Amino acid sequence: MIAEHMDRVERGSGIAVWRQIGESLAHDIRSKLYGAGERLPPESELASKFSVNRHTIRRAMGVLEQDGLVRIEQGRGTFVQEHAIDYAIGKRTRFSENLRHQGLEGHVEVIGSQVLRAADIARHLGLARTAPLLRVQLIGRAEDRTINVSEHHFDQTRFSDLPEKLAALRSLSKAYVQYGIGDYTRKWSRITATLPEADVARMLGQPKTRPILQVEALNVDAAGEPLQYSVTRFAGDWVQISISDET
Repeated sequence: MIAEHMDRVERGSGIAVWRQIGESLAHDIRSKLYGAGERLPPESELASKFSVNRHTIRRAMGVLEQDGLVRIEQGRGTFVQEHAIDYAIGKRTRFSENLRHQGLEGHVEVIGSQVLRAADIARHLGLARTAPLLRVQLIGRAEDRTINVSEHHFDQTRFSDLPEKLAALRSLSKAYVQYGIGDYTRKWSRITATLPEADVARMLGQPKTRPILQVEALNVDAAGEPLQYSVTRFAGDWVQISISDET
């Protein structure tokens, strides 16, 4: 429901109309008139309420998105930004378990795979410089929300059919079991904040100008042998990364 004061803007006040609209909506969001995850009224309804055109509303929404108060989903509308998911990184980092501890169902989806050669990645995996590598691109979902986009590299000789297993099981841990790997651990992680590439921003549903959290990591098996070198990019507004000491 649109608050009653929102339909009044002061033209000629020296403050742009779109900015007044944005400040009014921001006030309502901060006052909890719209709850976390709630969809705001459509552009046409807001335009009618404020007696402005939809371009003016769109400009106001763009500022709210830049400020991290809303997220704009193409074809669905504009939603109040939810609180960040607390994603723990430790010796045993498991995507689905991380989310399950917060009452969310999580899974991964395969969006691409290739065989390539890359000397620097082969070095991380303890392989020869020219060894064939399998790269698998995934998106990680919490319920119906994409929270990360990742690429994972493996020994192609050992894991040649991994994309098919991942597509069916939607969990890397479950796919590893198919290879007789019951446990694996995180050897190291590097976390940085960076701006996303255009395709990553699109998949995460955020502007290119908003930073993301990038985690580079190496997982090893029970014998300490490298299994997987990964780079995961998390939506900065939706994920809060914490470092866990749990084994």
